[in-house]
Amino acid sequence: MTFAQWAVAIAAATSLASVSMAQTAYPSKPVKVVVGYAAGGAVDVVARTIGQSLSASLGQPFVVENKPGAGTNIAVKSVITAEPDGHTLLMAANALAANMSLYQPAPFDAEKELVAVSLIGRVPVVIAINPNVPYANVKQLIEAAKGKPNSIAYGSPGNGSTPHMAIELFARAAGIDLQHIPYRGGAPAITDTIGGQVPLVAVNALEVLPHVRSGRLKVLAVLSPNRSANFPEVPTIAESGFPGFEASVWYGLVAPAATPKTIVTRLHAEVQKALQTKEVRERMNGVGGEVVPGSAEMFSNLIHSERLRYDKLVREANIQPD
Repeated sequence: MTFAQWAVAIAAATSLASVSMAQTAYPSKPVKVVVGYAAGGAVDVVARTIGQSLSASLGQPFVVENKPGAGTNIAVKSVITAEPDGHTLLMAANALAANMSLYQPAPFDAEKELVAVSLIGRVPVVIAINPNVPYANVKQLIEAAKGKPNSIAYGSPGNGSTPHMAIELFARAAGIDLQHIPYRGGAPAITDTIGGQVPLVAVNALEVLPHVRSGRLKVLAVLSPNRSANFPEVPTIAESGFPGFEASVWYGLVAPAATPKTIVTRLHAEVQKALQTKEVRERMNGVGGEVVPGSAEMFSNLIHSERLRYDKLVREANIQPD
């Protein structure tokens, strides 16, 4: 073997050794999981649930850091600019796809500046009403709305929030106009619905669950493909006459775009293991959702398709952020 051949062989062996060391050494310190929402919400709960499982399997703490503000843009940008070594991740939700159209100029390009690690799960958006409101089902709501366009109000966690987008999509599919009342979060919207200030509220299943159990709210429909385990008697929006329609809050881990593929692959594999555990499944069911195992490519495709769907809706409905 010539000197040049020896040099090539040594370089190749060194490269393989470096890759192997990088893969086995990860994580070498605590991993930060950034959440663009306040503590206690659904995204925060999901992040802490997955973080606990990954801490146990990977041997380093996965620490949740809450960075609410600017519709999650502050959190997203902090991860985009972080060191791409797998030690800073983002627990993303629908806003990651929606904000590229909702805010102009676009604050980031998620498909270029981030890499999909793994989808975690989904929690359906629900349409809930004050029990005194005279709608027994979605059909009656639509009939009332068609009789008096834009006269029926609904509350949401805010302009451009996932529930707001979901109801706008539903209203367009149903051919009705509803009056949107944006709030600063789901809690005040729910409070006003319970108090009778607005008849309807659109929120995720986690936020409405305790109020339904106490009898202060009633769920008309869940906007998911299948019935919710928490509301088994409530029909899906598809069963209510809109087959194929779905609007859920989804959650998934993403990392800075330049994160080594070996690290992304390992993280994905560990998340998939976590999603099979009884503890994670029960915790997700507890927040009204379900785990969604699948490839990183599947999650990447979801971000892309959601980006296109929200872009069309934002333009046609002229939705503005708060």
